[in-house]
Amino acid sequence: MPATLSLELALVLLVAAIIAVPLFRKLGLVAVLAYLATGVLLGPDGIGVVRDPDRILAASEIGVVMLLFVIGLELSPVRLALMRRPVFGAGGTQVLVSALLLAAALLAYGVQWKGALVAGIGLALSSTAVGLQLLAERKQLNSDFGRLAFAILLFQDLIAIPLLAVIPLLGGVKNESLTWSMVGHALGALALVWFGGRLLMHRALRVVAGTQAPEVFTATALLAVLGSAWIVQGAGLSPGLGAFIAGVLLADSEYRHELESQIEPFKGLLLGLFFIAVGMGIDLDRIAAEPALVACGVVLLLAVKFAVLFGIGRVARLSTSHALMLGGTLWLGGEFAFVVFQEALRVRLISAENHDRLVAIVGVSMALMPVLLLALDGRLRRHEARHPKAEPARYDVPDAASQPPQVLIAGVGRFGQIVARLLAAQRIPYVALESNAEQVEGVRRSGGRIQYGDPTRPDLLRAAGAQHARLFVVCTDDPASNLRAVRLIRRLYPQAKILARARNRQHAWRLMDLGAEPFRELLGTSLEMGERVLLELGVPAAVAADHVQRFREHDEALLRQQYLVYDDDAAVVQGAREARADLERLFEADSGRGAEAGDGSGTTTAIGAEPARPSAD
Repeated sequence: MPATLSLELALVLLVAAIIAVPLFRKLGLVAVLAYLATGVLLGPDGIGVVRDPDRILAASEIGVVMLLFVIGLELSPVRLALMRRPVFGAGGTQVLVSALLLAAALLAYGVQWKGALVAGIGLALSSTAVGLQLLAERKQLNSDFGRLAFAILLFQDLIAIPLLAVIPLLGGVKNESLTWSMVGHALGALALVWFGGRLLMHRALRVVAGTQAPEVFTATALLAVLGSAWIVQGAGLSPGLGAFIAGVLLADSEYRHELESQIEPFKGLLLGLFFIAVGMGIDLDRIAAEPALVACGVVLLLAVKFAVLFGIGRVARLSTSHALMLGGTLWLGGEFAFVVFQEALRVRLISAENHDRLVAIVGVSMALMPVLLLALDGRLRRHEARHPKAEPARYDVPDAASQPPQVLIAGVGRFGQIVARLLAAQRIPYVALESNAEQVEGVRRSGGRIQYGDPTRPDLLRAAGAQHARLFVVCTDDPASNLRAVRLIRRLYPQAKILARARNRQHAWRLMDLGAEPFRELLGTSLEMGERVLLELGVPAAVAADHVQRFREHDEALLRQQYLVYDDDAAVVQGAREARADLERLFEADSGRGAEAGDGSGTTTAIGAEPARPSAD
């Protein structure tokens, strides 16, 4: 039976991932709906491939644990402190008001107060994945309403953690009282995860990163997640709470993006399996018998959340059009609601009938999103035509905390550190990746911002937010790794602007083949030294600076000229000889330069000379 169950899990997940998800995305629908539909199709009410969805659900709940760990990685204490006003002000208001209104409606329908409160909070949550994706696609993350939407979503992620921790306690109060022993066990488990994590996790990750063994790092990341969840679960709390705490502890570490890239595949697959299991448990006959009830629930959900969000936007001094866009981005239900409903069902806070109705309401609201957005877009275009200017938002999120990275730096050695320091001085958000653990530790000790990770891996680039970067700066020391990183960035982000460190002319030409702009690592320093040599020999400062600038322009033109024939050695050599002669004639043509510089031709030849087959610069 275990082997049969494992085969069922694998087949179900592969069918959803390979067939359903691409199909639904082509229709403009989110992946969560694809997983739910797959579960309905393959479950007991569908074609009956799986008859026991509870066993799949139990196995797939690890995906929820990993989701909470990734959320913890995004919620560093420093970030929350910088964004406390919009997060706890706007976000707290949205969840509180929406949850109370929706819970009141459920209470009036006949749901007992505990279940109504939990379900109301679940309905108040929006889809983080869909909301951020919509803002990114429309390039609105940095708009006033985009930053406010980000803050609200951040609070929703944050409030989901204590909600999941409290649900088992609310469900258990009916059968047993809360004792001091239970409280002591819970606090002890949390303290063990918190202090043990702070003392051990960073050190363990540093040691493992030094081994340069990816599979060991993956195992360590899984141990941190599952170990924390197991400790907290043993004290009677939600296992996701332990994973969340572990994520928060590592949110400010240099291994954050590497951890996220390692956990993301497991999280995605297991979370998809969780939604499939939820879909398998839906009673289609009940929903088919109550279409009016489900439709009324969807209308109520959208109306309440849209009204609350629009009101928050206006209080935050957003323009009317931007307040409408805020409401239209976050008014649908969220995937986390399914997690909340399932946990409430498990502890019997809500009945199976109400669970199915709530799942249907959230699912339909998410399915309607493309149609609703089209209608809202038309409304906004007409409004913006009449009111082109927007008022400044009162809830403004600090750029350093809220903005996605504008620049991604690959390789933070001596070359890349200068770029990073310039960006930091200008308060331009960036992310820097370095695969050498010792280098990462050294930069961290000196106060630099750097993350451990290999920039030649696509999963790590995505985890680092490369999709938001306006510019990629590739500064890795090894030319082969440098080219691999540029090639990967060009493949994943074809329109990206790439500036890349080049070891020599041949390396620069290969970078140019990939559409990158090369910067030869020693050219600038060599020219600075050459200028100093001229000064020491008595050449006037203005003349020396002019000669260096002329040499740079001439050499860069030569680089582009030789690039056209760099695979022909004879043509490169001939071009170099002709260029050297042109440079000598250029300097000799400057009237008075020879007299000022002493033996002008000798100096000029020394500056302009380069090997017949250039290999260093």
